[in-house]
Amino acid sequence: MNSDLDQYAIGWGTLALINANFAQLKGRSGFWWFIGSLIGGPVATFFLAFVEPARAESRAES
Repeated sequence: MNSDLDQYAIGWGTLALINANFAQLKGRSGFWWFIGSLIGGPVATFFLAFVEPARAESRAES
Protein backbone atom coordinates (compact mmCIF):
# COMPACT_ATOMS: atom_id res chain seq x y z
CA MET A 1 0.00 0.00 0.00
CA ASN A 2 2.85 2.39 0.76
CA SER A 3 4.14 1.93 -2.78
CA ASP A 4 0.84 3.19 -4.22
CA LEU A 5 1.06 6.34 -2.11
CA ASP A 6 4.68 6.89 -3.19
CA GLN A 7 3.75 6.62 -6.85
CA TYR A 8 0.86 9.05 -6.37
CA ALA A 9 3.15 11.58 -4.66
CA ILE A 10 5.80 11.26 -7.39
CA GLY A 11 3.17 11.77 -10.11
CA TRP A 12 1.70 14.81 -8.33
CA GLY A 13 5.17 16.36 -7.89
CA THR A 14 6.04 15.70 -11.51
CA LEU A 15 2.84 17.41 -12.63
CA ALA A 16 3.74 20.42 -10.46
CA LEU A 17 7.17 20.65 -12.11
CA ILE A 18 5.67 20.40 -15.58
CA ASN A 19 3.17 23.14 -14.73
CA ALA A 20 5.97 25.38 -13.42
CA ASN A 21 7.86 24.96 -16.69
CA PHE A 22 4.71 25.57 -18.74
CA ALA A 23 3.98 28.73 -16.72
CA GLN A 24 7.49 30.06 -17.34
CA LEU A 25 7.07 29.47 -21.07
CA LYS A 26 3.96 31.67 -20.89
CA GLY A 27 5.85 34.40 -19.03
CA ARG A 28 4.32 33.61 -15.63
CA SER A 29 5.95 32.88 -12.27
CA GLY A 30 7.05 29.26 -12.29
CA PHE A 31 7.46 29.21 -8.52
CA TRP A 32 3.90 30.28 -7.75
CA TRP A 33 2.44 27.95 -10.34
CA PHE A 34 4.51 25.13 -8.81
CA ILE A 35 3.06 25.91 -5.36
CA GLY A 36 -0.44 26.20 -6.81
CA SER A 37 -0.02 22.90 -8.61
CA LEU A 38 1.05 21.16 -5.42
CA ILE A 39 -2.19 22.35 -3.86
CA GLY A 40 -4.52 22.15 -6.86
CA GLY A 41 -2.92 19.49 -9.04
CA PRO A 42 -4.81 18.82 -12.28
CA VAL A 43 -7.15 21.77 -11.67
CA ALA A 44 -4.14 24.12 -11.83
CA THR A 45 -3.09 22.44 -15.08
CA PHE A 46 -6.53 23.07 -16.55
CA PHE A 47 -6.40 26.78 -15.66
CA LEU A 48 -2.82 27.15 -16.88
CA ALA A 49 -3.75 25.69 -20.25
CA PHE A 50 -6.25 28.51 -20.81
CA VAL A 51 -4.31 31.42 -19.27
CA GLU A 52 -3.11 33.92 -21.83
CA PRO A 53 0.64 34.56 -22.01
CA ALA A 54 1.80 37.54 -19.95
CA ARG A 55 2.19 40.81 -21.83
CA ALA A 56 5.66 42.22 -22.37
CA GLU A 57 4.93 45.23 -20.11
CA SER A 58 3.97 43.05 -17.15
CA ARG A 59 7.06 40.86 -17.61
CA ALA A 60 9.31 43.93 -17.53
CA GLU A 61 7.83 45.02 -14.18
CA SER A 62 8.53 41.69 -12.42
